[in-house]
Amino acid sequence: MSARDAFHQVVKNALQKDSWQITHDPLTFNLGGVKMSIDLAAEKLIAAEREGEKIAVEVKSFLEKSSAISEFHTALGQFINYRGALRRREPERVLYLAVPLISYETFFQLDFPKEMIQENKVKMIVYDIEREEIIKWKN
Repeated sequence: MSARDAFHQVVKNALQKDSWQITHDPLTFNLGGVKMSIDLAAEKLIAAEREGEKIAVEVKSFLEKSSAISEFHTALGQFINYRGALRRREPERVLYLAVPLISYETFFQLDFPKEMIQENKVKMIVYDIEREEIIKWKN
C-alpha cells in the first residue's frame, strides 16, 4: 500500500462535513493482475440531488513548489489509470482528484496544468487545509 498523502485526513474530514459517508479508506482492488489503491471512497447520504452518488478520491498536497510539475505528472497519471480501472470495476463510481486551495489558485491556474486538466477531463475537489472544508467541485 502506498503512503498516505499529507492531507489525507483533512480531505476525509471535509467530505464528512459535506455529508459524505466514507466507505473505503483506502479503496483497494486487483484488476488485470495489478493492485490498485485509491485514497478514499464515499457515498452521499443526504441531499436529494446527490443521494446515492458514489465517488472515489485521490488526495494530493502539492507541498513542494519546486517539484509541482513532477507531482502533477504523477497525479495525472494516477488519475487516468484509476479512472480506467474504476470504469471496469465500479462504473457507477466517479473519480476526483483532491487538491488544496492554494495549489488550485496558483499552479492549477497556469496554462499547461489547466489545459491538461481540461484535455484529460479531470474532475477535481478543491479543499481548504485550515478549515478542513471542500471549497469547490470542478466537473
